[in-house]
Amino acid sequence: MTYELAAAVDLGSNSFRLQIGRIVDNQIYPLDGLKETVRLAAGLTAEKHLDAPAQKRGLVALSRFAERLRGFEPGAVRAVATNTLRVAKNAAGFLQQAETVLGFPIEVIAGREEARLIYLGVAHTLPNTGQRQFVIDIGGGSTEFAIGRNFAPIELESLYMGCVSYSLRFFPEGRIDRNSFKEAELAARRELQGIVRVYRETGWDRVIGSSGTAKAIVDLLETNGFSDHGITRNGLERLCAELVHAGTPSRMRLRGLRDDRLLVLPGGLAIMSAIFKEFALDRMDFSEGALRLGVLYDQLGRYHHDDMREATVNRFMQRYEVDRRQAARVAQTALALLQQLVPLAKEEGQPDAQFLLWAAHLHEIGISVAHSSYHKHSAYIIANADMPGFSRRDQMRLSRLVLGHRGKLERAQPLEKEATEWTLIFCLRIAVLLHRARDDQALPPLATQFTSHGFRLVMTGDLKALPLTTAALADEAAQWAAVGGELHICTTK
Repeated sequence: MTYELAAAVDLGSNSFRLQIGRIVDNQIYPLDGLKETVRLAAGLTAEKHLDAPAQKRGLVALSRFAERLRGFEPGAVRAVATNTLRVAKNAAGFLQQAETVLGFPIEVIAGREEARLIYLGVAHTLPNTGQRQFVIDIGGGSTEFAIGRNFAPIELESLYMGCVSYSLRFFPEGRIDRNSFKEAELAARRELQGIVRVYRETGWDRVIGSSGTAKAIVDLLETNGFSDHGITRNGLERLCAELVHAGTPSRMRLRGLRDDRLLVLPGGLAIMSAIFKEFALDRMDFSEGALRLGVLYDQLGRYHHDDMREATVNRFMQRYEVDRRQAARVAQTALALLQQLVPLAKEEGQPDAQFLLWAAHLHEIGISVAHSSYHKHSAYIIANADMPGFSRRDQMRLSRLVLGHRGKLERAQPLEKEATEWTLIFCLRIAVLLHRARDDQALPPLATQFTSHGFRLVMTGDLKALPLTTAALADEAAQWAAVGGELHICTTK
């Protein structure tokens, strides 16, 4: 399904942002945007718990976004959360409240996925995407780095340093001196040393900064005549010297210094200075494109059947040398069973059908580690790998399906009894069981339906000729009984 309007919500560590765009052909034209300075990262305690005031600020911001999003179709809105909600131990509780307030699901995305989406957003604002672009985005809790050409990233990385976290860590009282600034800069340079060599070897033609920190620095440099255009090495050094001399951002006698950046400017400047030094940069341009625009274009790709998740699944199948013929057999049978149980699964792009097919295509990737308990290895890889296009929630769901495709069903708990994943697990388990021979011999006709506590599977033909399958189905029925469900196996001639 395509939409005339689409919206992206970015739950950043410093600000929450809403971007609404109109879709015309294969382009997005921004229509409206809202920004709320929440400073979520400032509410992260030493024990990595998000405190109550920060949660309240976030919920208030989302309630305002919800009013603007009233009337939007569920598929037209995508909300993503970044570093603070990646690391907060109580993120799940906050997200549950946040989704209720916003009225739409919220995905917590991995750092490299955030870098990919930022690159995608920036690339769509550049006139010459054929150049090799180096995109840097200093956020509130993390900094993302991407090198790419056209709309395809080549290198992606996310480092745990941001303008909010560094400001709180190195300038807790808001005071800056030469020693504290140097300490913050050196800490950032140590973080950068792990990626500098690879990025320099990859190379770039142009450096682009995006989001709030880069914009604030560009505005200060250009407004005060420290730079004619963008961020320059000399201009940045002069700005850092001005900050250290003033001792606090509020005492800086500079035009264009916004109140909402005062508390986080020191940390952002220290990180930017470290980046210029470690990568030996002379200039950085600025782009208005950022995470929220990348989210919109990623949505657009899904509408036009250019879903990054499909490309990721295909790459994983190549990397782990999946038997594609076997994966196709399992996928076809599993989908046929799901479509009998849930007729809506016949619709193109239906989410449950998509996840079932992805699980079928990836269920054997763990064989590359070891055949014994390979389903556990498959589930572990999916849960912990960088999978572009997939949110953390998506990955965990896919991991649960793959873990449950064989062996003890108890491992799939604690799924709720009414969870739709039980249906997907059933379809995948039966498909894997029936294709154990790994050949193209036709299966007997199958029919399935829900019962009051589980499933009924009807097979046409004489199962006496299939003693291995008969025994496996009996074991499968016992597995469902062990978790409080039921599986009735029936045969007809």
